[in-house]
Amino acid sequence: MKKALIFGVTGQDGSYLAEVLLDKGYEVHGMARRSATGNTKNIEHLLQDVKIFNKKFFLCRGDLADATSLYRIINSVRPQEIYNEADQDHVSWSFDMVGYSADITGSAVGRILEIIKQIDPSIRYFQPCTSNMFGKAEVTPQTELTPFNPQSTYACAKIFAYHLTRYYREAFGIFASTGIFYNHESPRRTQEYVTRKITKAVARIACGKQDKLVLGDLSARVDWGYSKEYMETAWKILQLDKPDDFVIATGELHSVKEFVDEAFSVVNLDPEKYVSTDKSLLRPTKTSALIGDIAKAKKVFGFAPKIKFKELVKLMVEADLQKEKSSQK
Repeated sequence: MKKALIFGVTGQDGSYLAEVLLDKGYEVHGMARRSATGNTKNIEHLLQDVKIFNKKFFLCRGDLADATSLYRIINSVRPQEIYNEADQDHVSWSFDMVGYSADITGSAVGRILEIIKQIDPSIRYFQPCTSNMFGKAEVTPQTELTPFNPQSTYACAKIFAYHLTRYYREAFGIFASTGIFYNHESPRRTQEYVTRKITKAVARIACGKQDKLVLGDLSARVDWGYSKEYMETAWKILQLDKPDDFVIATGELHSVKEFVDEAFSVVNLDPEKYVSTDKSLLRPTKTSALIGDIAKAKKVFGFAPKIKFKELVKLMVEADLQKEKSSQK
């Protein structure tokens, strides 16, 4: 039985990755940091399953800011694979928490990789990166060779993480790969992200619990994929014969307005009656319309996204509708 360690197991991506690995027969260990409000809702179904929790799925206490906990966890678990799905991943928050974002999203990757080098260099490591690294891109669509031009603290930190991963791969022979993930969504997105803000609001409006939806830039165009599918891809990248870097995207662009219209169409409502904009919600800097070229991933391991835009919006709205209807009972 293979053993994997997931940093950030309680988040959207980490929780889906835990499910993917458990389905493949892995023993999965996940690190959870302390939170004043509790942060295990995405993995609660795993914690409540007596056949899985503390038998195939284990939780470890730690924090990316604390090198001693990282060393203790990696040394005690001794996994064959490590997936770092933990960081300060919100672009807007990164403008207000520059030091924290730089440390947790960037420097922490160096801590993890150095511990791997010291404890067991044969451990395979996966580092998720972001399309935001391309920022104001010079090339459309973007490939693995497109120059980075970041427009946020978050993107700058991810570029540091990317280069640290490549450095430990090239300097020390560690199997360390990156996936440059474009926006990937799901019903497990928090409401701080525009996609979940939209789908939850649409569900609440349809249930008579909310009157309007206020958004920022409706013209922004995004390459949106499905989180669980991208986590399956992370696993595939670590199963390759050689470590490498891959753009993972859908290759399709859709505007926030399109997302809004599609979400309201699921509940047969007219968005014009409910949606307004507020300039205070605009970001201080904007990126280009980022769209990924997935030719390399398709050639190397047959990557082809199955969940596209309409299916993604539908599954998110329907999940939120179910939650809102359940809360009425």
